[in-house]
Order: sequence, then C-alpha cells, then structure tokens
Amino acid sequence: MIKALIPARSGSERVKNKNIRPFAGATLLEVKIRQMMRIPELDGVVVNSNDDEMLDIARQCGAEAVKRDEYFASSTVPINEVYEDIARHFDADVMVYSNCTNPLITDASISNAVKAFGELGSSHDSLNTAHLIKEFLWLDGKAINYNPAEMPKSQNLPDIMALNFAVNIIRREDILRAKSIVGTRPYLYPISQTEATDIDNEIDFAFAEFYYKTICLGNK
Repeated sequence: MIKALIPARSGSERVKNKNIRPFAGATLLEVKIRQMMRIPELDGVVVNSNDDEMLDIARQCGAEAVKRDEYFASSTVPINEVYEDIARHFDADVMVYSNCTNPLITDASISNAVKAFGELGSSHDSLNTAHLIKEFLWLDGKAINYNPAEMPKSQNLPDIMALNFAVNIIRREDILRAKSIVGTRPYLYPISQTEATDIDNEIDFAFAEFYYKTICLGNK
C-alpha cells in the first residue's frame, strides 16, 4: 500500500501560519490535500500535524488525520527524530512525503514519480525530487564548481542537482532504519525550478500564489 504523507506543523516563523493562510481561494494545506487525492497511484492521503485546525481541514477534505506530539512540532527538535516519529504513526508500506509549501509541482510530475519509484528495483531505496543548479558557487572564499581563470557560460557549469523536497518516496521501514526520507541510495528525480518552488518567505508566497492562480488554475 502506498499513501501520501503531508506534514503540516503550526508555528512557522518566517511566513506566519503559511499552511492555513489564504492562498488562491483556499490554503496551501487544502491545495496539497486535493492534489494528492487526485493522484490515481495513491491508496490514501494522510496529514500529520500538531494543530487541531489543520487536522480538521484534513478530515473535511477527506484525508486521514494523525495528531503529532508537540515535541515533534517544535523548531528545535532534530528533523531526523521527526521523520522517525511520522513513520511510526504511518500505516502504509510506502510513503510519498509531500510538503504543502511546494504548491507548483504538477499532478503529472507526482504521478510519474510514483510510477518511477515502482520501477527502481534494488539499485535505489528512495526517489527524491531535485532540480539543476546552474550558478557560480563559492565556499570559504573559493569557487567550487568552476575555474575563475577560465570562466564558463552558466549553461556549461556542471550539472549539480539540489534536493527540493517537493516529493520524497521511500518505504516506511527504510525511514525507521535511517531516520530520513532520503535513502542511502537515492534516485534524484528531476523537476523544473518552477515546480521546485518552496515557500520560505513572503516573496516566495506571493510568487507561488500568483503563478498558481494564473498558470496552474488557468490550465485546469
């Protein structure tokens, strides 16, 4: 059995109440629940939250609601402990972990990712969405992905992939073993930089809402 897991804790700091503030006529949480319920490869949708209002929204949308202990919703708890706790309270074999804060990933990308995970075999133990980073990167005063003396065009930079956590697919038993939603042999599933948009500040929120209203809803 394979189900979606939508984590939704209260207490966001940089964008206050971002999961349940108005977004394109709904909320980020409602948008994500409805999206995951449209994916035909899934057997169910679970919302894991410490917040009763969010759990009520989950039930109203037809999703399963799992109450999270406040300790695992704090801003100080190690994220690996959170992943382990979520897995312990998850009742399916495979988890499709998808954040509310990535509203621009398409249904087709999610559906295709689930199909791709089923075809991975033993060579990979998770599928994690990622996008290309074509930027001139520096660390500790040194360029790390190009030679400044022979500066290339940006399109010729190495194909460095960045995890974006829009979708992460992994077996429950592997989460419990590694305390992570990224396996020890992950398959990086490419999506566009637009689909990878993660709402982390007010500018991200405004852009995502504008794009969702004008492009995503316009295509339905």
